[in-house]
Amino acid sequence: MQLPAVDDVSFEVKKGELFGLIGPDGAGKTSIFRILTTLLLAEHGSAWVDGFEVIRDYREIRKIVGYMPGKFSLYPDLTVAENLNFFATVFGTTVKDNYELIKDIYVQIEPFKDRRAGKLSGGMKQKLALCCALIHKPSVLFLDEPTTGVDPVSRKEFWEMLNRLRMQGITILVSTPYMDEATRCDRIALLHNGKILSIDTPENMIKSYPEQLYAIKADQMYLLIKSLRKYPEVLDCYAFGEYAHVSFKIPFEEYLLEAYLGAEGLSGIEIKPTAATIEDYFIKLLKT
Repeated sequence: MQLPAVDDVSFEVKKGELFGLIGPDGAGKTSIFRILTTLLLAEHGSAWVDGFEVIRDYREIRKIVGYMPGKFSLYPDLTVAENLNFFATVFGTTVKDNYELIKDIYVQIEPFKDRRAGKLSGGMKQKLALCCALIHKPSVLFLDEPTTGVDPVSRKEFWEMLNRLRMQGITILVSTPYMDEATRCDRIALLHNGKILSIDTPENMIKSYPEQLYAIKADQMYLLIKSLRKYPEVLDCYAFGEYAHVSFKIPFEEYLLEAYLGAEGLSGIEIKPTAATIEDYFIKLLKT
């Protein structure tokens, strides 16, 4: 049986919004972006970008959108400066015309302007790709998993750059498999198997988590998870970093749980309340 890449997806992004498509690999994020940027035809349905219909008005859409695919797609044998000049020329403009829009990003890679793009680090490649996607001053910017494989410092810098771009009125759609990046968006759509599970602000999603979560740690994670799932009062339990995140059906007695886990052969037991995250909310949706 062949499953659709995108299954009856519907959402609207406000002008000037930073909107996130959040989900694991295979969720449908790239297919949605390729449809909205006129690179892929959907079998059913319709879509508009900044008032233009994706099939009838594809030429207009290609003029007003910037698209940064997940895989580095610039010319590796051209230098940084040559790539930027080339993409500006394609859109009938020059680097000088829209330099103010990219200067906060470009100053970080300008010292390497004569280096071939293929020789740049991962973070520098992403910054160059973003400059090339912006050089024609698009009204809508699509960024497909822009921080995948990028070091933590570059990831932080990248999101700071997106916030500055949003302040200039550019509508930004960004996809990412990293749940921790969801809180940097104005609103997000959680995707799984081509379907949208929920659309809201990150804050509202976290607030709507129905149970009190507890973070529990012991000396043996596998045995801890196995033991917790047998405990009668446990509603849900899963590994979350070095802890297990656990919710309970009814208020529980901590000393009784500690005694139970000790009898199961566990030591170094730590139990503490913890705040829910977007990832906890996503896991909850998958199980309902």
